[in-house]
Amino acid sequence: MIQSYWSLQYKIPILDIKTVVKDFMRTEDQMVPHVLERLAQQLGTQLINARLEIPPQFGSGYCIGFVFNEHIRMLISNYELNEDVIVQNPDVDTAKKMIFFKFQNIFPKAERSSIFRHKTPSVLIGTSRINTDDVISIHTNTATINIEVDANYLKGLFTSSQESSVLKGLLQNKRPLLFEQVMYPSLQKIVDEILSGPANKTFKLFFLRVKAEELICRLLMELENRDEKQLHALNIHDIQAVYRVKQQILEHLETPPVIKALALDAHMSPTKLKRLFRQIFGDSIFSYYQEFRMQEAALLLSAEKLSVAAVGYRMGFTNLSHFSRVFKAHIGMNPKHYALRAPN
Repeated sequence: MIQSYWSLQYKIPILDIKTVVKDFMRTEDQMVPHVLERLAQQLGTQLINARLEIPPQFGSGYCIGFVFNEHIRMLISNYELNEDVIVQNPDVDTAKKMIFFKFQNIFPKAERSSIFRHKTPSVLIGTSRINTDDVISIHTNTATINIEVDANYLKGLFTSSQESSVLKGLLQNKRPLLFEQVMYPSLQKIVDEILSGPANKTFKLFFLRVKAEELICRLLMELENRDEKQLHALNIHDIQAVYRVKQQILEHLETPPVIKALALDAHMSPTKLKRLFRQIFGDSIFSYYQEFRMQEAALLLSAEKLSVAAVGYRMGFTNLSHFSRVFKAHIGMNPKHYALRAPN
């Protein structure tokens, strides 16, 4: 599903990463996103070192992009716009089988708009047949890095796994597939290095490409560990339904999910919902819920300084001993010790 334009909507920018990262051109000393040049023209400004600063009258923030070679490219977006901007893209290439990695909510908290402060950093990984911005509600692009890599190029970098159906399905890129991976600290550290960048301009492109490939390698290693034996091709409606279920779960962490009720809302059978949820997120619905439930409990203990009892009851536990056991299983220590160790 490839769009022929780049739609940046007021408060709800929609970036088709397959359109954005494929519309690039080379300059003498670096490779610059052609689409950024188009956008700069429409906003009456100029690119400086492949970086577009949004003029104050149009919004705030910036975009910066790189084409490292013909196989891998990256776009960093951290902005909000005040009105719609349409940038025509004449160079859409649908021939290549590309794999995209879309990092969300990964900017330092001070750089995020307020609505992102409690969003979980994550990365969407999918085949070129999936357009995530069409099927997942993205209210702003203030915390996004998009990396796109040629599947054939990627396969040539390592020995293909014969055991992981997830990795094989992704690299074959024959069906619409989408996976989501929560960011962990070592991945976030690489992202932070990309955002800070090297001081030496001579090595900037080389450094960023190496870091982009390191991120991709680590994420593929995570995907290889998933134990899905059979993958199912996805469609827009199924993805929308699964993400609605995810949203319902995260908005009601005090209430354990009821699969039948969630499946009814998703307009699919419980079996199908459980299968697709696990395929996308790599975990069962209840296990996924419990992990985020404990993360929220940890936040309440550390940031809001609530008592263990208050947090347990708020998270829907009637038995505090049970709460402590579940908390320790997910966080690594009991809630009382966690609260004592939290900074004042």
